[in-house]
Amino acid sequence: MDPETAGGAVERHLIRYSGRAAFTPEVITRAAGTSVYTESGRELLDFTSGQMSAILGHSHPEIVATVREQVAHLDHLHSGMLSRPVIDLTRRLAETLPDPLEKALLLTTGAEANEAAVRMAKLVTGRHEIVSFARSWHGMTQAAANATYSAGRKGYGPAAPGNFALPVPDRFHPDIVDAEGVLDWRRQLDLGFDLIDAQSVGSLAACLVEPILSSGGVIELPPGYLAALAQKCRERDMLLILDEAQTGLCRTGDWYAFEHEGVVPDILTLSKTLGAGLPLAAVLTSPEIEQQAYDRGFLFFTTHASDPLLAAVGNTVLDVLVRDHLDKRARELGTALRGQLDELAARHDVVGDVRGRGLLLGMELVGDQVPAAGGADRLGAAVTRRCFELGLHMNIVQLPGMGGTFRIAPPLTASDEEIARGVAILDQALTDAVRGL
Repeated sequence: MDPETAGGAVERHLIRYSGRAAFTPEVITRAAGTSVYTESGRELLDFTSGQMSAILGHSHPEIVATVREQVAHLDHLHSGMLSRPVIDLTRRLAETLPDPLEKALLLTTGAEANEAAVRMAKLVTGRHEIVSFARSWHGMTQAAANATYSAGRKGYGPAAPGNFALPVPDRFHPDIVDAEGVLDWRRQLDLGFDLIDAQSVGSLAACLVEPILSSGGVIELPPGYLAALAQKCRERDMLLILDEAQTGLCRTGDWYAFEHEGVVPDILTLSKTLGAGLPLAAVLTSPEIEQQAYDRGFLFFTTHASDPLLAAVGNTVLDVLVRDHLDKRARELGTALRGQLDELAARHDVVGDVRGRGLLLGMELVGDQVPAAGGADRLGAAVTRRCFELGLHMNIVQLPGMGGTFRIAPPLTASDEEIARGVAILDQALTDAVRGL
């Protein structure tokens, strides 16, 4: 299909589902490793790992082999039936986690996992109020969307009662500072919960947060913050739910981002990375919470719960992560990438901040150097467009009151050469975009 025909078909038939963001200007025909390829034959380095998911790169040969074998043998069952891949994956996931996270529910998406986690928390506590960050993204289904504040709230009618926003501890844009002008996150956290307590009707059930806010601008929680948040939850008999859809399974250099702080959640949700690009998600919790939920009749029955095909993929993902020591690889490659991005920041005034951990990094643009051209919003769009033209796919988060922040998350299997090539393209794109504006 030629580009004009493809463009006409897109305009005529596709519902535009990404807010005001546009689709990429070329049709993708295949993907392999760290690259995707267009109908015109162009190669694009993929620094978003698909939808932040393909931690093993695209079309990993072992994933391909697993899908081919499993789909011909056992692909889908009634959700009440169990298969060996499901039993094995739940056991193996528990073995990667600290006690008491031993019980697992396998689902298909992060939104679905968060939906199940919130539903479980409400049932177990007998309460309904949910706290999440003011720039959170947890999904677009009902409870997940109600706990999402970074986008998608306006125009859809009333949100469920009892959803509260907690201020984001953003060290680059601090809203409460100490005498040195540095973010005072402890005071911010105290004030945040003072407001929540004032609004609560006495029914606080859970706090649902990401240990690194991804769509919120790649915000890494300050050291000590997660432990302090867990204490706030304990004081109110709330459950702590950690959404590690994007940070789990070696992406940040640890198997799970919460390990960095030594805080174990009551409920953990996984997706994206667990299927390495295929639709697999999980909810994990303690035997005690699972028993309480079961005793109260916990119901979360979906068509693709415990599907054997996707569970088999999850087992292969764990095989590769363990065998190839990809937690260590993410630390090493992330350190190299961070150093190269810091060099860009030193040479480009429009780069205001570089942050993140492992292979989930953020690079924030500031518009001070191009105020007449519309500031960081137009600059971010121009850099993204120029990266695409030069052969690099990037994703930028643009939130009100902030500059544009690139979410940089290449596959854990990327080579040193691919990382360097991607940074070189970004370097050129920054130069060209500033000059053009």
